[in-house]
Formats: sequence, structure tokens, C-alpha cells
Amino acid sequence: MPQSSPSPKRRGRLLRRGAAFVVLLAVAGYLAVQYVTGGTGGPGCEVVSDKGGPARYEFTPEQAVNAATIAAVGTGRGLPERAVTIALATALQESGLRNITHGDRDSLGLFQQRPSMGWGTQEEILDPTYSAGIFYEHLAKVPDYTRLPLTVAAQRVQRSGFPEAYAKHEPDAALLAAALTGRSAATLTCEGRPGATRTAGDADSVRAALLRDFGRDALQPTAAEVSGAKATPSPTPSVIKKDERTVVLPVPAGKDSAAGRGAGERGWQLAHWAVANASELHIKRVSYAGREWTAGNTDSTWRAITAPGAAEGASGAQSVRIVTTP
Repeated sequence: MPQSSPSPKRRGRLLRRGAAFVVLLAVAGYLAVQYVTGGTGGPGCEVVSDKGGPARYEFTPEQAVNAATIAAVGTGRGLPERAVTIALATALQESGLRNITHGDRDSLGLFQQRPSMGWGTQEEILDPTYSAGIFYEHLAKVPDYTRLPLTVAAQRVQRSGFPEAYAKHEPDAALLAAALTGRSAATLTCEGRPGATRTAGDADSVRAALLRDFGRDALQPTAAEVSGAKATPSPTPSVIKKDERTVVLPVPAGKDSAAGRGAGERGWQLAHWAVANASELHIKRVSYAGREWTAGNTDSTWRAITAPGAAEGASGAQSVRIVTTP
């Protein structure tokens, strides 16, 4: 005798359960891929206040790379931390710190700049270094922008239809700016899983990325005040070790006369930049000023190191040491 078919109600329950199971499998698969590849689908980086307290901002490896570029371009132009904060808050509002290829009308990129409004070609605007640079170029023309409320300064550059929207991003942008300009030490960490966006895992690729964001200044420090005299920049300021996996960036002692910042700020900017780019550039370890960050640590903290010379350059000056994965 043939078995009776399930009732419509029971068939509905079975279908719903089946659909839910498929969704769970899809989500699990997606999260597994993100974990293995270091994808951009969820947080993986964090910045905290150097003053303690609950202030913190979680963001993705993709956002970290773009934020580090924005900060590097700003300091490379000799602009103050406030300018970097304004730029980061603007990019958070306009694109979520993602280099997107679409937007309102012909808006593109981190700052949603429009080719038709004279911001540059589509290719230029989709270059984060260019788009950050042209933003700062316009910001620098705003009279007394460092004294204006952030939302006013950003609006005078962007001419947005929602001018008050920038204000809500100021706390997160300020945390990022403090870390990525180097003013706050050991406050930015990432999980640092190797990314799939670039096959780099060598020192040459790290050098190329430094040149992309900082220009020659990253590899050739500007003259610094040392014992009352100008120091001569080293002709080989960055060193690739024999294993071709290590980049050493000497940080001149004293004050950087070009940017008006202390050596510690310069050093921590480079160190935080390296951590922000860890997934993309397959960076395994970063050390500076007696502290070390290692990719894959469950707590992703900067730990004290005691090995002799671990944070020193060949001349004895403090250096940022970046080690890539094999």
C-alpha cells in the first residue's frame, strides 16, 4: 500500500528548514573563505585610544589599507593631524573607506569624486593616493580649516547634499588619525591573515607600497636635528636582508624638520602603516621601539621585546623592522 504524502503544512516546514540549512551553509562557507583569505567582509583590525578607556574602532583590512594611505598622503604634504582626521571622516561617510567604482551619478572612489566636476579622470580618482591628494589640495585652500568644525571643513570641499553626515564619523576618524600619523603608539592592530588581493610576500613589494603611499620620503628620511647639526640622509636607508623578506626603515633621531614631527611619531606611523597593510602585503611581524606585533596572535597586541638589537638599525638608531611571510 503506497505511503501517504506529507501534509501541506509539513511540506512547508520541511522547505523552510531546508532553506535555513542552505543559508547557514552559505554563511559558514563565506566566513571560512574570509578567514582563510583575509577577506574584507568583517572586522580584523582595531584602533584604540592611547589614553585608555572604552574608545575603539573596528574595521576591515581593506579599510585599514585605505586609511593608512590617506594618512600617509596627508603627512607627506606636511599637513597636520587635523587634516588627516577630516579626510578620514569624509571617506568614512562617502565610501565607508572603500575604493568603490560607483556612486551618485559619476561619483567614484574613496571620496566619491566626480570626473565631470573636474576632480580627475576615472582612473585617477580610483587611485587612492591620487584621490587623497586631490582632497587635501582642496582642503588646504579652505581658510582656517583646522579651526572649523569638522563637518564644515569637509562640506566646503565636498559640497555634499548631506553636510551634517560627516560629524558622526569624527570620533572614529580621530582615533585612526592619531594612530596612522604616529601620535599614539602601539594602538593599531590587525589579525594580519595573508590576503588574496596581492601575491606579494617579499620585501620588494613592501618597498613598492611604501613608495606608493609615502613617496621617496619613506625610504630616504629627511634631514633631522642631531646634536645641533643637520644629519645627512643615508644613501641606503632601507635594507633588504639576504632572505629578501625583511625591510628595515631607520627613523632619524631628533625632530623631522620637514614635517615638524618627532622621530617617535614618524616611527609609529610607519609601524602602524605596516600593520594596516599586513593582510595585503603578507607581513608577518612588525617591530619598533621595543614593541612587536605578530600576525595571527589571538589578542593582536603589541608586545614588549627584549632581544638585543631587535628594534635597532645598523647605526644604533631606532628602526622599524618589517618581516614578510615566506
